[in-house]
Amino acid sequence: MSANHSPRTTSQRVAWITTVVASTLIFIFLMAPILAIMPLSFSSGAYLTYPLPGFSMRWYQDFLNSPRWMLSLKNSMIIGVASTILSMVLGTMASLGLAQWKSKFKPLVLAVVLSPVVVPGVITAVGLYFFFAPIGLTGSYAGLILAHTALATPFVVITVSATLQSFDMNLARAAASLGASPLVAFRRVILPLILPGLASGALFAFATSFDEVVVVLFMAGPEQRTLPREMFSGIRENISPTITAAAVILTTVSVILLATMEGLRRRNERLKGNLPG
Repeated sequence: MSANHSPRTTSQRVAWITTVVASTLIFIFLMAPILAIMPLSFSSGAYLTYPLPGFSMRWYQDFLNSPRWMLSLKNSMIIGVASTILSMVLGTMASLGLAQWKSKFKPLVLAVVLSPVVVPGVITAVGLYFFFAPIGLTGSYAGLILAHTALATPFVVITVSATLQSFDMNLARAAASLGASPLVAFRRVILPLILPGLASGALFAFATSFDEVVVVLFMAGPEQRTLPREMFSGIRENISPTITAAAVILTTVSVILLATMEGLRRRNERLKGNLPG
């Protein structure tokens, strides 16, 4: 019998069973709040209680027919799409610059670029508020889009930089030597190769903006209330099962984005596997 198919020892079996049990318990712990809230969105009752008095789609109808909820969803989409586009541009430029920059200060600059990921959200929100308030960007779409761009750009930098690790910069130099302008070299040579990482970063950026609430609490005016902000206000002012319908919609969007990212990752792996060695 080969070494790859040797029977497991007792300690290995115990370790494997322990890992499976621990992973299952952690998965249940993480999923329990989502699994608990989803049935409540289909309740026919006016209160968040179990057992459900009946099945109804009334809270989804209330969500779709409410101008307040529709405005918040519209704001989330506008701000999310705009900040995603800006973060894609800025994140790609930063990744390309950092990939070609050879300096002892590169780790420091990279840490500054990625700091919105590790700095507590409330600190970032307070800093953005005091930075934007004197120039009149609080309570505006432009201010929220720029703030969410600052939060989302690090995710694009991370994914694009990871893709550039396997990118040969000599390809871009070869294109330049053949007469291609920097823009043409980027569009025809670099972009197709970094596109999987850029797409993953864009999905992360949109999810970050779409789910963000702390910065919105500090900076949004009455007309810029996003979906998470509306949910937060609803919990404080009037707990309605409509909030559970909004939560299910947010969860569905997140699952779709995660599934798309996983699909892109697998496609990228298949493409790499098909490349000639």
